[in-house]
Parts: sequence; structure tokens; C-alpha cells
Amino acid sequence: MSDFLQLAGKTFLVQGVANKKSVAWFIAKTLEEQGARVVYAVRSEARKKSLEALLAGKPVFLCDVEEEGACERLAVEVAAAGFAPLHGVVHSVAFANYSDGFKTFAETQRKDFLQASAISAFSLVELARALKPHLTPDASVVTIGISSLVVTPDNYGYMGPIKAALDSCARFLAKSFSADTAVRFNVVGSGPLKTSASAGIPGYLESYLYAEKMTYRKRALDTQEVANTAVFLLSPRSSGVNGTTLVVDAGLGANYFDKDIIRLAMRPETPASPEQSPSAKIQTPK
Repeated sequence: MSDFLQLAGKTFLVQGVANKKSVAWFIAKTLEEQGARVVYAVRSEARKKSLEALLAGKPVFLCDVEEEGACERLAVEVAAAGFAPLHGVVHSVAFANYSDGFKTFAETQRKDFLQASAISAFSLVELARALKPHLTPDASVVTIGISSLVVTPDNYGYMGPIKAALDSCARFLAKSFSADTAVRFNVVGSGPLKTSASAGIPGYLESYLYAEKMTYRKRALDTQEVANTAVFLLSPRSSGVNGTTLVVDAGLGANYFDKDIIRLAMRPETPASPEQSPSAKIQTPK
């Protein structure tokens, strides 16, 4: 079988697997299917124990990015265990404290914003800096962002600005590393997904179903589709892509004026006519 992505035999660090629904898990699984070796980093001993069945027999290291110095320790341990050099890194880590329920962005607490920023955005900088001596000269680093940084969903709160910071961090890292390496940094801008992490966002289900209606195909984004894009960016086949956010959203970001969405918004009590139905055949004049 042709190794088009040229990943066989290469080693990648994947950070952020929480369970079998995680984007990080789909990426890792796909890398392994392509013949790559995957090293896992999880945030705690408890998380590692919860993943025993899923990651049985695989190398797993601890790295709680909220703790200062954790990324440096991870780098030392990964190298000492013989997994360096790394051909790529996946950063799929995010956290926001929604324990107090929904609040407007203006009500964001300083401690919550700083905590989420450290975990969700600055951790990419710390991880890249710590791993730099252990990366191949042309390694690829991929982080998971969101499909739009200009929309303002009420229930996403302060994570919107923090994801914008993550996006910017990736670009500035690409520039910084270009001074003495060919290491690339890119973001996968994912549309809404059905993951355990997203389930913790207040009102997420309604947002998810709305996003599904906004896609061209009227079908929600699949986590594997996001993973496929990440794996491409990790591969040498994407060597010309650097400092970029590659959006994967099935078209929802360009479909604001979909006729069915307009009908539901303006005349929600009116059922769709046969002419308005997505399954209706298009008639052309004879």
C-alpha cells in the first residue's frame, strides 16, 4: 500500500486524550493506522488510569499544563524514554470553568480567564519551547482551534477570545521557530463537534443542532473529519502550510443566508413548501 502521507515509522506526541470521543484520540488512532508511533501525554494520574483500557500497551506520560514546569518535565521524560526526536506534536488541550453556569462575557472573572488562558493557549507556547530540542528540523505542530474567531456565541463566553489567542500563538510560534528551524505550526479550526468536553458548555446541544442546519450538507461535522485534517497537517505532504488556520466546518461559516435558516427565523410557524424543501428537484425552463 502506498504511504502517501509518509507517516510510517515516524514518532508523534499527542497531548489531550480524555476519552474515546476526544479529537486527540481520533488523531492518534489515525496516525497509528498510518504506521506512525504515538506517544501520549495526559494531564493527571487519574486521567491515565481512566484511559488504561483505551491506551493499553502505549507509552503514556503525565503533563498538567496548568502546573508551571510540567512541559519541561514532559520533554525530559519523553527524550529519556527514547522517543526523541519527534516528527510532530498534537496540542489538543482546553479548559474553561463553567461551574457557576452561564454568565455574560462582561461578567468573566479574572481568575477564570487567566486559568483558561494558561491551559488553553499559553500551554502551546510552553510545550513548543520545551520540546524544541527534541523535534526533527522539519517537525509539524498542530493545535485544535475553532472555525470562526469573529462570531460571538453567548454560551461560549470568554473561550472565544482565548481561542483567538491560541490562533495567534500558533502564528507567532511559526515565525519564531523559522529563525533556526523548518518546524511548522498550524491550527485546525474545527466547527462544533459532539465531544465530552463540549457537553460541558451551557446550551451546547442547541448550538450544535443549529450549526448542523448551517452546514451545506445539513449534517454535522464528524470528529474523524477534523482528525483527518490534523493528520494531513502533521504529514510532510503539507510542507507548504505554515502559520495557518485550516477551517473544517462543512461550510457552515459561509452559509448564513441559507433559505431554510431564514424561513425558520422569520416565519417559524410556516412549514416548508415543496419548492423550499432541500430534497425538492430543481426545475429549469423548457
